[in-house]
This record gives sequence, C-alpha cells and structure tokens, in this order.
Amino acid sequence: MKVLVADPIAKEGIELLQRHVKVDVKTGLKPEELKSIIGEYDALIVRSETQVTPEIIEAGKKLQVIARAGVGLDNININAATQKGIVVVNAPTGNAISAAEHTMALMLALARHVPQAHAKLKSGVWQRSSYTGTELKNKTLGVIGLGNVGSEVARRSQSFEMRIIGYDPFVSAEYAQNLGIELVTIDQLLKDADFVTFHIPLTPKTKGMVGDKELRTMKPTARIINCARGGLIDEEALYKAVEEGRIAGAACDVFSKEPMTDSVLFKSERIIVTPHLGASTAEAQVGVAVDAAEQVIAVLNGQPARYAANAPQIASEAFASVAPYMQVASALGSLASQFMEGQVNAIKITYAGDAAACDRNILKAAVIGGLLEKVSEERINLVNAGIIATQRGIKITELSEDICENYSSLITLEVHTSKEATIVAGTVLRGQTHIVHINDFWIDIVPNDGYFLFCDHKDRPGLIGAAGNITGKADINISAMQLARLQPRGKALMILALDEPLKDKQLKEIMALDDVYTAKLVKL
Repeated sequence: MKVLVADPIAKEGIELLQRHVKVDVKTGLKPEELKSIIGEYDALIVRSETQVTPEIIEAGKKLQVIARAGVGLDNININAATQKGIVVVNAPTGNAISAAEHTMALMLALARHVPQAHAKLKSGVWQRSSYTGTELKNKTLGVIGLGNVGSEVARRSQSFEMRIIGYDPFVSAEYAQNLGIELVTIDQLLKDADFVTFHIPLTPKTKGMVGDKELRTMKPTARIINCARGGLIDEEALYKAVEEGRIAGAACDVFSKEPMTDSVLFKSERIIVTPHLGASTAEAQVGVAVDAAEQVIAVLNGQPARYAANAPQIASEAFASVAPYMQVASALGSLASQFMEGQVNAIKITYAGDAAACDRNILKAAVIGGLLEKVSEERINLVNAGIIATQRGIKITELSEDICENYSSLITLEVHTSKEATIVAGTVLRGQTHIVHINDFWIDIVPNDGYFLFCDHKDRPGLIGAAGNITGKADINISAMQLARLQPRGKALMILALDEPLKDKQLKEIMALDDVYTAKLVKL
C-alpha cells in the first residue's frame, strides 16, 4: 500500500503511517503534477492547499481513501469521490481544544484590552486609565452552538465562575444541564449575554445570522467573539455597532473572505483580530495529522473510519434497493429539523412495509444526517450517526413493522423536544420521495429543492385567497397548493409550494391573518 502526503502535516502523522504503509511526502505539487502520479497511490492526505478535483480523483485509479488533516472539506470533491467508491475522511475533533482555548484567549484579551494596551506601551506611552477592563466572574456567557468546540468553551468558562447560557436546538436539555448550561432562544441569548461566542458551521441558514437588527438587541456592555466561521456576523454591521457604542467590543479570528488583509473590522481600535489561528497550535497539528493517519490505515485495512464524510461503500446490489429509502429518510430528518420547536430529547423511527427489509443502520444514518445537516460540522454516515447523536444526548428508538397500511412502505419519524412532538412520514412512489404525513394530517408533497409554506389554521372561507393575495403582492409565484383538514371548519393544514422564499414581512402578514395558528417556511 502506498500513501501520498500532498500537503505539510505533523511528523507524528507521517511516522504513524510509515509503520504500516509506504509513504511519499510530496508537497507543493501543481495540479498536472499531482494528476500524473496519483494513479500509483492507494491513499491521499491533504490539508487546505491541495485541490482534489474530479480530474485528480478520476486519475487516482487505485485510491481507496482521501484524508483531510483538518475540519473543512471544501477542497475535496466529495461527490466525485463517492461515485468512485473512495472514502473521504477528515479530523473534526483534533483541533477542538485549540479552538476553545483561542476563544478563551480572545475573551480575556477583549475583557482586559490586552492588545491595545500592549501596542500603546510598546509605542512608549504608559497609559493605564484608558484600559480599565471587566472581570469574567459573574458575567453571562452566551454560547451559540454546543458541538465539540462550544462544549469545551463552556467547560472552561465555568472555572471563571461565569453564568453560561446556550443556544443549540439539537442538543438535549439533559446534555446541556450536565455541562452547567441553561438553554435559551437565540433572541434571549443575545439580549442577556455579556459575552457571545459562536461555534456553528456556516450554512445558508446561519449566514449573516447576526446583523444590525440582532446587534441592536444586545447590551451596550456586551462583547462578541467569533472563532467559528466568517460570514456568521455581518461585518459592516458589527463595525458600526462597536464604533457607535451599541456594544463594547468584538474579537474575530475568522472573516467572510480569507486570507483577509483589508477588512472594515481592522479600522476599529475596539475590535481584536487574528488571522484564523484557532487550530494553530503544535498539539492541534499533531492531533489532526494523527487522526487522519489512523483513519487512512483503518480504511486500507478494510475497517470503518471514525469520521467518514461520505458513507462507506455499499454493495451495488444492495444500494439499488435502499437508495430510494435513504432519500426519504434524509428528507424526513430535514423537514423535522425545520418544523420542530424546542430542544431535541429523543427521536423514534418506524420502518414499515418494504422499508422494514432495508438495512436500518443506513436509514437511521440518513435520518440523523438530515436532522443535523445544518448544525454539525461532521458529515453524518452509518459509521458515526449513533456516536454523534449520543454526544448530543439524543435518544434513538427504532421499530420495524412488516405490515403497512395505505402504502407499500412508510418511514415515520417522531422528534420529541422540550416543547412538543413532531411527526413526519414519507414513502417512495413511482421512484420519487413523497412526504405523506405531518402531525395530524395526511398530505402528499414531493421535495424538489424548493420552498414550502406550511400553515396550521382553522378551515374557513377566504383564508387561502388571503394568503395567496399576500404572496401575489410580493411577486412570489405559487406552483402548487394543498389543503388537509380534520373536518369542515375545523383544524386544517395549508401547504403552498413557492418558487421563491417569503421574506419575514410576508410571513408576519400571513401569521396576522385571522385563524392562522402557525406559518413556517421550509426548504426541501
């Protein structure tokens, strides 16, 4: 077996590989150079520099595994690798401690004006009065995202005797309680926190999640730390909020574009900046290198990888039968995640009819992947699905039923939270995924990578027209409409398939209609 290391990694990772396989370290290769030699190798290890394109993957005739010694996978074409049956792995936990400690370093530096005082004194000015700081003790820390890094930040902050509040709908109340965290809504967190720190991935849903509107709800003494991803915070709005004194300061290790050498954030003396140093420790570099090496060795020995970004290869004859149900399971998880309210405590998955004959581990992984895809840095697959759910304190129950009423197959997902239970079910009809049940209602919609508006309401004349009038005024086209009701003039569910998403303004107008109970926009 031969492994190519195409980017610099810690020597500990290389030494581990050398005890098992032949290793060539060739860094700084140009794309054509890499393409010309990759056919000799069974595994490829990269960091962020090397671009693993479909052309490289096609040329890697012997490749079994591609490893990223780090978290991000943007430089690896996962779809091309999956089509070739190549396992892609990363090391999402190897730098968690380093990122958490850098967050703490920035929090302390922000509280005590360390960089500013350092620069002033180095310039020859002794000026104590301008740098009166604040203690962390008895302050409220708001942690947005309680995954690997966020949880470590919470643990360390307890030693400073801080009150810790957190926002992450996808951890159980029991998990948060064990960490000493009080779970709150995002609005409450921003309102109450003295320090706010981000530890979530950048997704279409989280991009720009804190802008001018959200910053105006914060205390004038509040401070923000972002060691997660650039783009979570509107940088222009953050600069203005600090400069206008609406918040006390900020510290950013990440930016909307990187490398970044000319940001508006650099103009403020009250904003501390560092060049994406969260994982830049000797220990983290060793950790990610060893993690990547261990997984490469495992895959080459025919064993599962801990952090596979794509599901391990499924035999082609099995894949043909299970693939349609995987799509159903993933869609149900995604729908439930957008529909639910409160903190997830437990989920129950029921496989009925033909779906009961499929590999439950594969379908469970698809459900959890859909449920957590917008909040987890780790890609969910059948290797790590149960582990990640357990880490977040989510209890999973599975049932199989040979007989299925109404359909030849049905997968039902129940998500139990601190507020409610959300029930969704789906099936395969004519080769397509169909969502056929939501809570009390039987429906039939086909996920099409589009937008759906779900309205719980009282059935009455004129309501559908009133909703359509609002979307019409917003120049948003309705491509399909369904109505399910329990009885005439009783509880009903209206579903509008939309060509474009509604803005908050239109959602509020629909919610303001008489007899409308809820209005939720979902992307499926």
